[in-house]
Amino acid sequence: MSLRPLSMLLSRSPSRPAAPDVTAQDAWGGLMAAAQDGNGGAYRRLLGEVSGWLRRYFQRRLPPAEIDDAVQETLMAIHRRRHSYDPRLPFAPWLAAIARRKWIDQLRGLARRPDEMPADEIAVADHEAAVTSASVLASLIRRLRPAEAEAIRLVKLQGYSIEEASRETGQSPSAVKVNVHRGLARLTAFIEKNHDVE
Repeated sequence: MSLRPLSMLLSRSPSRPAAPDVTAQDAWGGLMAAAQDGNGGAYRRLLGEVSGWLRRYFQRRLPPAEIDDAVQETLMAIHRRRHSYDPRLPFAPWLAAIARRKWIDQLRGLARRPDEMPADEIAVADHEAAVTSASVLASLIRRLRPAEAEAIRLVKLQGYSIEEASRETGQSPSAVKVNVHRGLARLTAFIEKNHDVE
């Protein structure tokens, strides 16, 4: 099985949004870093560009009446959690984790009012590629040291902040950052060394 780039694997587990292209990821990470330093123009540009990606993501997964709310809720979550983004790490997995959480929240809200949701309004995507990517990623993560694997699962796949992951694992925030960084470096090395996963 041919492997996809690591950034795609980390952003495409089941039900996760497809990551923006690499150029957008790099630009958005730079804009968020500038926003964290107080650049309001960079922040407005980032939110504007991310809004378009979020809209496309939710259009494939929610009824039309729910899309605007989902986009706004996600933008507010990005605003609340902007301090948790580490500029040394890729932006796409951080964004994708927040979008996925808000998508799940919207689905839970719809489930609480089933009479208002026609079953044929929700688009169902073919998840074969996502499942395959998730399977490959899981096999790669099993090769990591346990502390690295846990830090990556929490921060990169489940969208925890560094502080939340620290509380969950008992590791210090700096240890979580180091384990994420080292784990991603090891995953990249595995992929570069082996083009196929058995």
